[in-house]
Amino acid sequence: MESYSIAVFLIVLLSSLMNLSSAEFPTPATVKTWVDKMQEDLVTLARTASGVDQLGAVFLKNRDSYTVEMNNAQQLVESAAWNIEKLLLNRSMALETLATAAENFQMEHQWKNEFGENETMYYNAKDNLDSDSNETGRIKPEFVEDPSFKRRINYNYTAVHIPTDIYEGSTIVLNELNWTAALEDVFKKNRDEDPTLLWQVFGSATGLARYYPASPWMDSSKTPNKIDLYDVRRRPWYIQGAASPKDMLILVDVSGSVSGLTLRLIRTSVSEMLETLSDDDYVNVVSFNNDAKNVSCFTHLVQANVRNKKVLKDAVHEILAKGITDYKKGFSFAFEQLSNFNVSRANCNKIIMLFTDGGEERAQEIFEKYNPEKKVRVFTFSVGQHNYDKGPIQWMACANKGHYYEIPSIGAIRINTQEYLDVLGRPMVLADKRAKQVQWTNVYLDALELGLVITGTLPVFNKTKELKSNEKGAVPRQNQLILGVMAIDVSLEDIKRLTPRFTIGPNGYYFAIDPNGYVLLHPNLQPKEPVTLDFLDAELENDVKVEIRRKMIDGEKGEIKINTLVKSQDERYIDKGVRTYTWTPVNGTDYSLALVLPSYSAYYIKAKIEDTITQARLSETLQLDHFEEYGYTSIAPREYCKDLKLSSNKTQFLLEFIDFIDRKSPNHPSCNVTLVNRLLLDAGFSNELVQYWKKQSPQGVLARFVATDGGITRIYPKSAGEDWTEDAETYEASFYKRSLDNPFYIFTAPYFNNSEIGVSGFDSGIMVSRAVEITVDGKLLKPAVVGVKINVTTWMENFTKATMRTDCTSEICDCEKNNKYVDCVILDDGGFLLMSNQDEYISQIGRFFGEIDPSFMRNLIEVPLYSFNKSYDYQSVCDPERDTKAAAGLRSVFVPTIADILNIGWWASAAAWSILQQLFLSLTFPNFLEAADIEEEIAALSKKSCITEQTQYFFSNNVKSFDGVLDCGNCSRIYHAEKLANTNLVFLIVDSKVTCLACDSKPLIQAEQPSEGPNPCELAQNPRHRKGPEVCFDNDDNEDDSDCGGVSGLSPSLWSMIGIQLVLLWLLTGSRHYPS
Repeated sequence: MESYSIAVFLIVLLSSLMNLSSAEFPTPATVKTWVDKMQEDLVTLARTASGVDQLGAVFLKNRDSYTVEMNNAQQLVESAAWNIEKLLLNRSMALETLATAAENFQMEHQWKNEFGENETMYYNAKDNLDSDSNETGRIKPEFVEDPSFKRRINYNYTAVHIPTDIYEGSTIVLNELNWTAALEDVFKKNRDEDPTLLWQVFGSATGLARYYPASPWMDSSKTPNKIDLYDVRRRPWYIQGAASPKDMLILVDVSGSVSGLTLRLIRTSVSEMLETLSDDDYVNVVSFNNDAKNVSCFTHLVQANVRNKKVLKDAVHEILAKGITDYKKGFSFAFEQLSNFNVSRANCNKIIMLFTDGGEERAQEIFEKYNPEKKVRVFTFSVGQHNYDKGPIQWMACANKGHYYEIPSIGAIRINTQEYLDVLGRPMVLADKRAKQVQWTNVYLDALELGLVITGTLPVFNKTKELKSNEKGAVPRQNQLILGVMAIDVSLEDIKRLTPRFTIGPNGYYFAIDPNGYVLLHPNLQPKEPVTLDFLDAELENDVKVEIRRKMIDGEKGEIKINTLVKSQDERYIDKGVRTYTWTPVNGTDYSLALVLPSYSAYYIKAKIEDTITQARLSETLQLDHFEEYGYTSIAPREYCKDLKLSSNKTQFLLEFIDFIDRKSPNHPSCNVTLVNRLLLDAGFSNELVQYWKKQSPQGVLARFVATDGGITRIYPKSAGEDWTEDAETYEASFYKRSLDNPFYIFTAPYFNNSEIGVSGFDSGIMVSRAVEITVDGKLLKPAVVGVKINVTTWMENFTKATMRTDCTSEICDCEKNNKYVDCVILDDGGFLLMSNQDEYISQIGRFFGEIDPSFMRNLIEVPLYSFNKSYDYQSVCDPERDTKAAAGLRSVFVPTIADILNIGWWASAAAWSILQQLFLSLTFPNFLEAADIEEEIAALSKKSCITEQTQYFFSNNVKSFDGVLDCGNCSRIYHAEKLANTNLVFLIVDSKVTCLACDSKPLIQAEQPSEGPNPCELAQNPRHRKGPEVCFDNDDNEDDSDCGGVSGLSPSLWSMIGIQLVLLWLLTGSRHYPS
């Protein structure tokens, strides 16, 4: 009974306290009165101080200074597509010339087994040009910096790159150097006919690459002592050009016999094999012993994109060896999976890659059952050093139009996992002219630092005849070898120039996609690996965009107006916008081009000020010595004139622009007159606005600014402009783009703890901006954005005054400064703090509110005042995760075993040449191994590519008022929320956070953070639409598959090999002395 009385007492007490809190808490009507007053004061201040109405009047008053032109989306996109088609057609013609010449040169070449000392002269791109050594057969060109390539170039020579693991003195390489030298004149002739050509490259099937113009090889990381692992045969353009797309099933033997070193070799070999695949290919990995299973969550072939390959690599490195080998189980599983046509796949070359240590079984009945017509090629790899009979697995390859390879050691992996492309190239060679179709790649990063490029490719065939023996004797037959791939690069910058930007407004843009749905042109595509960014990942996905993507891939034309969410330039906010998507195919390619326009970009202003007197008068307002009078001024870094160099230094670029215009006039032939005149027009109009500002002295305003479509930014007074941190390119300024999409005043939160800016939100003030809207002859235009920066201290004083009841006599006096019982805050539409009655919050202006009051923010999402959108950045970079090293051991050098040395197959592998190099370098450069260690340390410290996720918040709906109680279990907090009309703000009053400490305090993070990304296993179950090539070369009845692998049994001298082994062991494990 006593416990019951206590419980009743507690309930009554709690109820009384809640009633007391409710009674003292301001009513919704009171809060609405406060908010209306705040809204009126803020909007009036922003409107009058910014001069938004006045600038609109200036544009209308000077109506005779410009015309209003229409952006016809269909005409614009078709014109740009035609220009791109014409550009790529020119490159295709140059490619065809090169491929034909290469085939003729090779056909005329007489094979030589020996070469004289200077018989083969070439420039090796990896040569140290600062060295005084005069190597035999080497050319030493002189280089000059070239603006087109952004590096040192010599147009008189070609350069040759030879992979590190290939001996450049071998007979094959010397012969190839000899006949490819003739390509130099063809390269030059192509450039004479089209000076805009960029890299022209021949990538050989042997790994040699000859490119024009000559330029020193440079690793993109520019890390000293970095080992060059570049091999042209692993570049995306070579993989695409050398063979038709592939459906590859990698079959891995995980029986007990492959444990230890063999298993490690198999894991590495499979990882290297995966790197020979492009996004046009499909793959899966299956392990088998006495049973077979998928190594990962993938139950069928999946696209060989970066994320899927990573899943497979990670899974392969987890496989364990146990059980016995049953090839029948393994191949049955593999063939069943390859016969599944109910999933997305390449539908061309069908391949099984077997990695095993060998066995006695041939599984002949399985091949007879599943592959009677040899539609599936089987490649087999004998991995490791063992005494098993290699005959059965060699037979598997030979009986199924494949090839047999041996990987006895790590040095043989890279070469032997890519040579299968020669076999896949046979049907292309036999198809001859039918296979001579220029293919254009997905976008990728150029190895020679040209940035983002696409590449046109053509296969180069061996046209010589070879003698083949049959019952009638030696008969000449067509050679089936692919010599390599010819390629010409096209910079994405060149394509961008064909898609004019500065008439479609900051929120209008072009984009293009390839048959995989990857963008090769898009404002959100960054020049960072991985470059394969899907259109639906570049934008915020919705069902309509999924359909747009499908139609573009399928080569259709179309146009549709949609409501969509738009991520802000600074990636902190989400806006709701209306966009019209218009698209058309780029003929002659598999690409499709689209133009996206908001409704207010249907028209644009074209200046009419071609007389030099007016131009001079307007340019006068840009002079630096007039900043006190006209405000601090910057101009957008655009290509106004071809001879005017762009600069990231605002002042320097402005000075150079003024100097150029003064000397050569805006009407100079090298200038874009439309662009220059629009800039000058805006300079004049914005100057009139500054004159209006100078007549005012509004209280609480730190700065006033105007930014225009033509590229002018003015900040008044000059002192405020000197601390201006926004982008000078108005088309890239987040506040500018957001203001255009919203018909009200945009309050932008300053960056919280932004070390780059170095100014706190309190000191820098709060930015308020609004787009200038005018209507000319019924046509809506938004030619500029104006705004102010509000002093935080002044706003706080007005804020607390507006939110207090003068008749308040209790302890809770509403939003008085530092009230112990009530927190009052103003948030923007992204959930960032802009104002508060608490001093401790004021220091956090610009911070996401979910980090300040997490439980309250979560409740606001549930109400829902806020909605959120989670997105991923697949091109992000993260700090590396460093593993602690328990001990320092030998890492970078491979020591062959005696069994390796006694095997002639090893000597033919990459390992042999690699070891000879190691021996030579150890003798001549005692710091070589130390440099490799340092390189590994540097690589560990450098940032790496990763996926990050970010959540943006936005107002869910148009509801203005919200009431509620935040229940935290043993306590609760009453709150009321009211949006400020004509702004992107919301006022919140809530019981203080300290009155209810039981609430969840785990921060709600908005900022970008590392992520695993969406589950690739789930994505694989519903792959996105894509389209493969229309032509496939995977089979030819005339193919000669008799050359299917095998090695000779020749053995070198035993004692000499043991001697070399001992020397290597002494060099690599003995004490080393390095100079201090």
